[in-house]
Amino acid sequence: EAVDDTAGAAAYIAENNIMGAAAVASRRAAALYGMEVLEEDIQDDTSNVTRFLALSREPLPPREGVLYKTSIACCMKEDSGALFKALACFALRDINLTKVESRPMRTNPVTQQASGPMQFSYLFYIDFEASMADPNAQNALRQLQETATFLRVLGSYPADESKLVE
Repeated sequence: EAVDDTAGAAAYIAENNIMGAAAVASRRAAALYGMEVLEEDIQDDTSNVTRFLALSREPLPPREGVLYKTSIACCMKEDSGALFKALACFALRDINLTKVESRPMRTNPVTQQASGPMQFSYLFYIDFEASMADPNAQNALRQLQETATFLRVLGSYPADESKLVE
């Protein structure tokens, strides 16, 4: 079940009396909903921030007046300026990027070039402010596909229910 926050997860478990389930939540949420704290300080990063995603098999139609974000994963061709070219697909259309994160590829993290040093292959996770229903976003991804060896749209979702598009 999708919930809005960590306290909501604790409330859902408590209110539905779900045995054998736990929530990552604050000590205050545990006290408020009559739950026991099993472990504290479980993060491995002191600047840890929790992000929530609601997953669906079918895309939801965007609602009017709501700011949307889209998340994608992609790999770039190994050439000069590849990341620049990828990011330009969005910049040229005034699409704001809210996250760009790279991770080494699990299946092929290092490649040997025929005439040069070994290079690392990266998977990029990119979040941007637009819905996939937006023709501007569709055009950006069409252009990105030209420089990417892999591109997958992970989904579009409301950025924040309290933020309305003006």
